[in-house]
Amino acid sequence: MTITNGTWTNWAGDESATPARILTPATVEELSTAVAAAAEAGQTVRVVGAGHSFSDLVATDGLLLSLDRLAGIAHYDADAGLVTIGAGTRLYDLNPALDALGVALPNLGDVDQQSFAGASSTATHGTGRLLGNLATGIESMDLVLADGSTLTCSGDDPDTLAAARVSLGALGVATSYRLKVVPAFALAAREFTMPMPELTARLDELIDTNDHFEFFHFPHTGAAMVKLNNRTDRPLAPRGELAARANEFLENTVVEGASRLGRRLPRAIPVLNRTLTALASGSEYVDRSYRVYASKRAVRFTEMEFAVPRSACLPVLDDLARAIEREGFAVNFPVEVRFVAGDTDSYLSPSYDRETCYIAVHMFRGMPWRPYFRAFEDIASAYDGRPHWGKRHLLDAEALAGRYPEWDRFQDVRSRLDPGGVLTNDHIRRVLGPVRPA
Repeated sequence: MTITNGTWTNWAGDESATPARILTPATVEELSTAVAAAAEAGQTVRVVGAGHSFSDLVATDGLLLSLDRLAGIAHYDADAGLVTIGAGTRLYDLNPALDALGVALPNLGDVDQQSFAGASSTATHGTGRLLGNLATGIESMDLVLADGSTLTCSGDDPDTLAAARVSLGALGVATSYRLKVVPAFALAAREFTMPMPELTARLDELIDTNDHFEFFHFPHTGAAMVKLNNRTDRPLAPRGELAARANEFLENTVVEGASRLGRRLPRAIPVLNRTLTALASGSEYVDRSYRVYASKRAVRFTEMEFAVPRSACLPVLDDLARAIEREGFAVNFPVEVRFVAGDTDSYLSPSYDRETCYIAVHMFRGMPWRPYFRAFEDIASAYDGRPHWGKRHLLDAEALAGRYPEWDRFQDVRSRLDPGGVLTNDHIRRVLGPVRPA
């Protein structure tokens, strides 16, 4: 995220806005005053974290709030296994701070740049069929509502809490969270390539026998890059400095160069993809969980991701491969596949009440993404796919309502907490619709 001369731009560099005001309050009281004043002036209010959403989710011409100063660990209750954090806490700061306390989040995504509020409110997830998204770890949370008042969402009002965990910032401005944590742990990591026919034949085995399994498949190739991460009591044996630099060089510098060449010469993309897959070397190491989960992402791209039932994983991938070949899409980024547990913790959880496969497609910056993403969206939708709320999608509220069993319950809470539609913008109006009369 960058803010220059009053203009906000997201991490990918392809969404921007010029708000009337950009504020970074240092206290809940300052935040409450700012929100109430904006509502009184007829302005809309949106909140930005790290700008890692790929859509115009936070864009506004009203008040844009950054929570960067409402950050850090405020309290740790060892007996209850709960930690209280500021909503603006960046994951890259939170994880080592938790480790210093001897605890950790049970699962994480593959980047750690986001604020916790931004990651949880969009249902950001990692991989692991027994583990839910980040929002499932929220025991309670505090909001500043559209009129400037404050509200604690907890188990005393499970309906409001289930709506607030994943809310796209449409219910209120989160100020703090109480999170469930687990004892700190290490992961044994294995990364290697596998022929796609072998991977598809062994898919259930790989999902069910590993704590964390994911794979990346470059279109036009016959292999996938596989990542297996499993809890271990083995001594730490992290990547050496040379190996870490070599891996970062391949994943960023080499991929950036190949992507730029593919953007100029789309016909070369199949050869480039096969070359990148061939260059991927295997590795094994043991490290703290948060160091294994997160990877550096320096190459800029845009992304769409859909959550489909686990049983639909291979049919969706097959349909997508046929669409890429049939339409001649120039795809020089891999398809990423991960698996998570079903949950009923959040009304707008894309994995609500079903074991889920997440499939993500990407397009390098500056390349036309819409035809490829629309084709993928149509395929995922045919299998009852639900979009990741922080990634691009083209669906509106009418199309989405039937995919979420508790859609109406979320809308009822929204009507109660923000009846005037202060916490909205064009994106929210498209994907959630207008605020319903209370």
